[in-house]
Amino acid sequence: MTTASPSPAAQAARADLARRLTGLRKDAGLKSFEVADRCGWHKSKASRIENCRALPSEADIRAWCHACEADEHTTDLIAQSRAADEMYREWKRLHRTGIKAFQESAVPLYQRTSLFRVYCSNVIPGLLQTHPYATALLSAISTFQGTPNDAADAATARLDRSRVIHEGNHRFVLLAEETVLRYRIGDPEVMAGQLGKLLELMSLPSVALGIIPQTAPRTIWPLETFMVFDTDRVLVETLSAEIAITRPTEIAVYTKAFGELQKLAVFGAPARALITTAIEATG
Repeated sequence: MTTASPSPAAQAARADLARRLTGLRKDAGLKSFEVADRCGWHKSKASRIENCRALPSEADIRAWCHACEADEHTTDLIAQSRAADEMYREWKRLHRTGIKAFQESAVPLYQRTSLFRVYCSNVIPGLLQTHPYATALLSAISTFQGTPNDAADAATARLDRSRVIHEGNHRFVLLAEETVLRYRIGDPEVMAGQLGKLLELMSLPSVALGIIPQTAPRTIWPLETFMVFDTDRVLVETLSAEIAITRPTEIAVYTKAFGELQKLAVFGAPARALITTAIEATG
């Protein structure tokens, strides 16, 4: 059994899978306890799967389809189950062999995205990170998670992934809370170099970097870090997991939030002034 997800999108996907399994059982003229008996399970297991109190493994799905004489549906249902799993992915599982492979896996998504909208409340946006800053951050993450520490290689992969900011026809609107400029990731030299890099990158014509001042009157509170890829995907980063959102109604919520946060941000010269002040504070 897999564990339940707190993501509404993943929950909805799991509920749809349960409905399809229930439909196969009914088409076969079986009661839920009869499916359980044919699968060699406890008599309540099938009912718990149908009511989303237990999530079926791929082996469970194969057994269910076989019990309902509907093996032709197995491949499609397993694919649906895997898609639901991809909506909520725990960092510890994603990083089980190190962080580098995960960084590399996102390259196709970055390459096909035209408009990036990024909000960061806790660290410098990944697309703008320097190698020393990324190394310090990813090392801290590995240590906290207890996963293999390949921070230097993972940082190289992150910068390779970020090359899209210099290539192709991409546009970037990136927002960061002013406090992010002050959070000490690495030593003072690392922070000074990172903040200096922001001044360099914000001059690119494809990049709009906004800083939300600490003194800005809040019409929307600081949120978890999230990225909107065009209009069809949002990735939300929590402490324990990455949540992928693809439901239009949920994407609309994050798009609205981004718009409200963007109204609070300053761009151009005022943003440069906040960054410059933060650089001076590193010394």
